[in-house]
Amino acid sequence: MAAVIRTSGLTKNYGGTVGLTGLDLEVTAGTVFGCLGPNGAGKTTLLRLLVGLLHPSQGRAEVLGIDVAHDPDEVHRRVGYLPGDFRAYPDLTGEEYLRFLGDLRGGVDAATVEELAERLKLDLSRRIGALSHGNRQKVGIVQAFMHDPPVLILDEPTSGLDPLMQREFLELVRGARADDRTILLSSHILTEVEAVADVVGILRQGRMVTVDSVEDLKARALRRIDLTFGHEPPMAVLAATPGVRELRADGRRAHLVVVGSTADLVAALAPYRVEDLVSHDADLEEIFLAHYAEEG
Repeated sequence: MAAVIRTSGLTKNYGGTVGLTGLDLEVTAGTVFGCLGPNGAGKTTLLRLLVGLLHPSQGRAEVLGIDVAHDPDEVHRRVGYLPGDFRAYPDLTGEEYLRFLGDLRGGVDAATVEELAERLKLDLSRRIGALSHGNRQKVGIVQAFMHDPPVLILDEPTSGLDPLMQREFLELVRGARADDRTILLSSHILTEVEAVADVVGILRQGRMVTVDSVEDLKARALRRIDLTFGHEPPMAVLAATPGVRELRADGRRAHLVVVGSTADLVAALAPYRVEDLVSHDADLEEIFLAHYAEEG
């Protein structure tokens, strides 16, 4: 499948500071790509390079086959972009502002704008300057989605939204993916990325240190498992089982961590009477923190 977003050796330097270094990335159509990393890791730099708001120091970025540095205006027409510091004209109402942007894009279906506003519980008749941070963020989401772009690039999209609106935003993302649109989103809310992302990339100090599917990351992650036996735990057997880490006993219980597949553990337990097994599968936050610990 052809890449909708492609970078090759993409690098951005800010004087003596490195924002992004040698990034090679491909994101295919209909994929939700979650970009993770702490503040300063390079997430916002990457997104700004992809929409032509920054010019690369080296390397190349393409969106929909367009060289972003050579034709940023065409990218702007075909991409829905929500910056992490979204701002709009405070003296305009939401309706006026969105109509203004729609006219710049050659016209946007008013019914689509109304539908998005209704889903997000956004009052378009109010001046943007009088809106709360969360409602201003809704205006930013509407302007990114309203022209049905084939690519959405979203930086911290749920900033300021309450949990119900966060859930509605995730439904918007799922709907866009179902329409075969491509979404690249940056977020510090790891459960949010886990809920919708097909692929996750982790940035560290300007470098993409891993790119993998959420499922494969979880398959290689650490699982905490609590076992209750009908007798004293077979600690020697458990200790010799491939993948078992951090083993300790507590009466008839054994507490352990398993790296990757639990198939060897299940086979090792077959001769023993296990009364209870509780598995605490790693979520994306645990994977992210463990990865950073390993890198450190």
